[in-house]
Amino acid sequence: MSKNYQDERVIGARVSDSWHYRGMKTVILENQFIKLHIIADKGADISSFIHKPTDTEMMFKTPWGVRNPSLSTPSTGDPESVWLDYYEGGWQTVVPHGGYPTKYYGADYGIHGDVNNIPWDTKILIDTHDLCKVEFTGRSMRSPFEIQRIISLKSNETFIEIEQEVKNYGEEDLDIVWLEHIAIGGSFLNEKCTLTVPNCTILTHPTDADKSSKLKPNFSGNWPFVDMKDGNRSDFRKIPGKSDRSLDMAYFTDLSEGWYSVTNNELGLSWAVEFPKDIFKYIWYWRNFGGSYGYPFYGRSYNAGLEPCTSWHNDGVKEAQNNGTALPVKAGEYISAKMKAGIILGNTTDQNKNPFINRT
Repeated sequence: MSKNYQDERVIGARVSDSWHYRGMKTVILENQFIKLHIIADKGADISSFIHKPTDTEMMFKTPWGVRNPSLSTPSTGDPESVWLDYYEGGWQTVVPHGGYPTKYYGADYGIHGDVNNIPWDTKILIDTHDLCKVEFTGRSMRSPFEIQRIISLKSNETFIEIEQEVKNYGEEDLDIVWLEHIAIGGSFLNEKCTLTVPNCTILTHPTDADKSSKLKPNFSGNWPFVDMKDGNRSDFRKIPGKSDRSLDMAYFTDLSEGWYSVTNNELGLSWAVEFPKDIFKYIWYWRNFGGSYGYPFYGRSYNAGLEPCTSWHNDGVKEAQNNGTALPVKAGEYISAKMKAGIILGNTTDQNKNPFINRT
C-alpha cells in the first residue's frame, strides 16, 4: 500500500505510518476508544496508550520524555546510562537480554540490550474500518536475533492484540531473556489503584534495589502479602502513592493463569495484560513509587512496571543461565507468543477471572 493514497477515514479502526515525532517515524493506531503512539524508529516502543473518552494516559512518561537517539551522543559509555538516557517510559519489547549489564556470548550488553534505541521496519498489513494490523520488525545489532511484532486493533475494542516472533538467525543455540517492559503511569496510576494477579508466588529481589527500598530482600511467599524490612507486611493489592518514596523489585511466578490487571477505582477503568504463561513464567514488578533517587529519576518517578518475562531476576542473561530460567532458542528456530493488552471498563479485582474472558 502506498502511504500517499492511504485512506484517511475518521471512524472505525485506523492506522497511519506517515507521522514523525521529534524526527522519528511514528505509527498512530486508533479507534473511537483508544489511541496508541508507536515509535517505529525507536524500538517500536509504545510510548502512549490513551483511553479517549476520559482522556486518560495509561503509560508511564519519564520526566524528560521522548529523546531521539540519533540526535545526541552519550557522554560516557556506561552500560546502564546509554539505555536509560533515551528511556521515555511506555512499553518496550526487550530481546535477547533483559536486565542489568552483562556479557552475552562475548558481546557487551548494557541494561536491557540494544533493540530499543534502533529503528524498526514497519508494514501495514490490514487497513480497514473493522480491523487494522501493522507489522514491526527489528534486528539486534550484537546478536543474531530478529523480532517481528504484529499489532492488531479492531474497531469496537479497547485493547490491542499482539503476535510476536523471535528468531535466532545464528548457527549456534543461544539462551535469551525476553522481557515485555510495560510501565504503567500517566494520568491513570495513583493510590486509588488496585493490582490483581492470579494465584501466584511472590519473590523479592535478593538485595535492595535502591536506598529507598522497603521490601525484605529474598522473600518468598503466597500472593498478596510480602514481608517488609521494618517487620510489617505489604498488601500488594494496594498501589502506594508517590508519597511512599520507595523503589523495589519483586517478581510473580507459579502463576495459575497468564494475566494481570490494575484498576483505577475512581475512574472505573482497568489496564489488563494477557500472555502465555508457558513462555512468560514471571511478571517483574518494578515498584517505582517516588523513591528512585539519583540518576536518572532524582525522585521524580512514579510508575508500576508490570512486565511479563521468561526469566528471573533482573541481573540479566548470565544470572538467568545460572538459575536455570534462561529461554533456549536453537539455531535457525524461533519462539512465538500472543498477547492482549489494553483497557477494560469497570473493576477487575476478582482474581479468579481473566478480564479479557469475563468482560461484561
